[in-house]
Amino acid sequence: MERVVITGIGSVSALGHDSNTMFQNLLSGVSGVGPISHFDTEGHDTKIAAEVKDLPVEKYFDVKSLKKFDRFSQFAWIAAEEAMKQSGLQLEQLDLHRAGVLIGSGIGGIMTLEATMEQYRLRGTKGVSPFFISNLISNEAGGNVAIRYGFKGMNFGIVSACSTGTHCIGESFKAIRYKEQDIMIAGGTEASITPLTVAGFSNMKAMSRNNQNPKNASRPFDRDRDGFVIGEGSGVLVMESLTHAKKRGANILAEVIGYGATCDAHHITAIAPGGEGMARAIQLALSQAGTGLDSVDYINAHGTSTPIGDKYETECIKSVFKEHAYRLSVSSTKSMIGHLLGAAGGVESVVCVKSLLEQCVHPTMNLDNPDEGCDLDYVAKEARQKKVTVVLKNSMGFGGHNAALLFRAFS
Repeated sequence: MERVVITGIGSVSALGHDSNTMFQNLLSGVSGVGPISHFDTEGHDTKIAAEVKDLPVEKYFDVKSLKKFDRFSQFAWIAAEEAMKQSGLQLEQLDLHRAGVLIGSGIGGIMTLEATMEQYRLRGTKGVSPFFISNLISNEAGGNVAIRYGFKGMNFGIVSACSTGTHCIGESFKAIRYKEQDIMIAGGTEASITPLTVAGFSNMKAMSRNNQNPKNASRPFDRDRDGFVIGEGSGVLVMESLTHAKKRGANILAEVIGYGATCDAHHITAIAPGGEGMARAIQLALSQAGTGLDSVDYINAHGTSTPIGDKYETECIKSVFKEHAYRLSVSSTKSMIGHLLGAAGGVESVVCVKSLLEQCVHPTMNLDNPDEGCDLDYVAKEARQKKVTVVLKNSMGFGGHNAALLFRAFS
């Protein structure tokens, strides 16, 4: 089996159009949440989101080619560009048949869907673009990135709701570990701040309605949390076998050492009591990595700011790590960039790598009064410099989909 390393990272989020800007804003406790500007929120109970602002799409796409990219595909393309540039990969020196792409989206091109439905209502079939289907389907983000770089290895779309990005990275890890691929571009992307999506999540009581104080609305583990804040963006890793990376003299950022995937088989939206399924995913990742409980220094939590989710995730961490749970640092990226749905695991994996590189853990913001039972060290409100060697990333998705990744500082 091969060791799997990370040689490039890239992201787009409400806190910046690249990974360095995003991470520095996270360390500073900056919130990307504000009033929704993508559409008129009149009549909506939820009027806030973490939007990507001022994205310079003209740097990457001409006017004609933009017609072929829904916003979620644009995000993936831009994040992949950053990651590939950092990796230093030279396409002419690669076996492109052993280079793949696995970038998933939980919802896909819903912006295209809603806009096209309106045009169809107004103009009939003449209002439907020939690019409608290719912009709509969620695998097209990965397909477009593969075309960009000529990667001819494995490429398909994973859709597992809020675990999508984490699953994509985990399955890419397996493909390299078992020598099926040498290189993978992996992660998640999402652009679902639309009238239907916001109404749907809000009507199921999953989203915050704290419209008066948007920057304080996402408050994981706090007793006054009232649901998640939707975000958008993309997070992508370039992963390679250690053999391949060493052969070309790559700058190695970190290592992926474990992955676990399980299902609750409990409820279509609710997490299993105590986070039982997530606990099993963590245990699988730890077993695969061959590392002890006390080796984990930091957990980048799923931490959505939902009443049941945060409670059960805390119980899950305690059930796995026992007394070590109280020595761990735990924080929620979603407290500042919102919940990016299928992109969450990708962006948060970028954060995990940055935490290893910077030896610093970002805070959980808006944690004023920890809820009963939420008694771990959530790095409340201020970033913390600390030795970080092994990081755990948790993800849980509607449908009972759980995924866990373990990252380690490379040595």
